[in-house]
Amino acid sequence: MLFRTSLKLVKYNFMTTGTNLYHELRADLKKLLHEKVLTVLFTKKDGTKRSMICTLLPEHLPVVDKKEGDEVKPLKKQSEESLAVWDMEAKAWRSFRIDSIVSYAPLPSSL
Repeated sequence: MLFRTSLKLVKYNFMTTGTNLYHELRADLKKLLHEKVLTVLFTKKDGTKRSMICTLLPEHLPVVDKKEGDEVKPLKKQSEESLAVWDMEAKAWRSFRIDSIVSYAPLPSSL
């Protein structure tokens, strides 16, 4: 697998959950998503490829309007195998498995 991050091209081979390389990719991708809007190409569970424009930039995330007396929901434990992101086109939270990523790159307008 080849991934383009900022200005470098990185090759990830034999990536499996729990390896240092896997955690490094997840951390790098999460950091980049907090800085830019990305196009991520990944393979869905049914085998089809999907391209998603996504981010974790605070200015693009939905505003949670909490009122006094609202029930506070406990945070869900996030899987180390997947990454939750804001889908810019669907305007909803989506996730993908890290080991299903084919490629990712910053959206040209967010460079």
